[in-house]
Amino acid sequence: MAGGLVTLFVCGDVMLGRGVDQVLPHPGDPGLREGSAGDARAYVRLAERAHGPIPRPASFGWPWGDALAVLDHLAPEARVINLETSITRSDGFAPGKPVCYRMSPDNVPAVACARPDACALANNHVLDFGRAGLAENPRRAGPRRAARRGRRG
Repeated sequence: MAGGLVTLFVCGDVMLGRGVDQVLPHPGDPGLREGSAGDARAYVRLAERAHGPIPRPASFGWPWGDALAVLDHLAPEARVINLETSITRSDGFAPGKPVCYRMSPDNVPAVACARPDACALANNHVLDFGRAGLAENPRRAGPRRAARRGRRG
């Protein structure tokens, strides 16, 4: 902390589900229940049509692009993110909910590579896969796990 100032990184809507999860090293079940897509890989195809080939598997840092280097340069005292997707293997889609987000627990390093000090899942997707899916989240990406996965020393 220099001159009484604290630098924070606060990031909302970190989306690592759907097509992003499908290109990471350990894609989960691609099944969706959306009116426009029944398979998350459809979003990958759309992105590739618009922007060209996406690496497979993409590195865990790939979804962050240049942001990781910028964060390291700025060296914020705290990094706080809001994860826009459940971390679960559950296939228990919330009844009547048209859009449900999940990412494979094996892709948690994509969260951890940003070295968050806190990671919240407090949004309209918290129960996308019911209580079982919600209960799986802290076991997958709780602060201690994130710390073990890449927190600064």
